[in-house]
This record gives sequence, structure tokens and C-alpha cells, in this order.
Amino acid sequence: MKIHELKTHKEYFNLILHGKKSWELRKDDRDFEPGDELLLREFDKLELNFTGRILHRKVDYIFKAGQFGLEDGYVIMSLSKI
Repeated sequence: MKIHELKTHKEYFNLILHGKKSWELRKDDRDFEPGDELLLREFDKLELNFTGRILHRKVDYIFKAGQFGLEDGYVIMSLSKI
């Protein structure tokens, strides 16, 4: 199990926070695996800084590239609260 710290834009952070988004589409450059934890740090792209808010989520499932049109080098991860 690994912990991945990821920058997350405010609009997506808020969707995850309020339970409207339970997945992440990311470049597959960190060897993500089911059971890993994501430390999502809210980033304000207008102010170009981190807001200080953080969410912890667990990776439950990973959909890998090469299927159903997902571009090589990307994954979709289903997330749950920790």
C-alpha cells in the first residue's frame, strides 16, 4: 500500500468532498494499485496555490488504458472514503 499526494483543482475537490465524484482519471505515472491511498490537496488554479484543504481516499478499483477508448498511459480509479 502506497500513499500518493495529488494536486486537485477546487471544482473537482468539491465534487469529491460532496460525494458527487467517486473516481479519478490520472496519468499512470505512479504505479497506482488497489488499496493505495490518495491524499488529495485542493489547489486554486486562479491563485496558483494550495488552499490547505485535504481529502483522504482509498483506491478500490483501477480501470487501465487500452480498453473502451481510454488513452494509453492513463487510469481511472474508483475511490471510497477512508
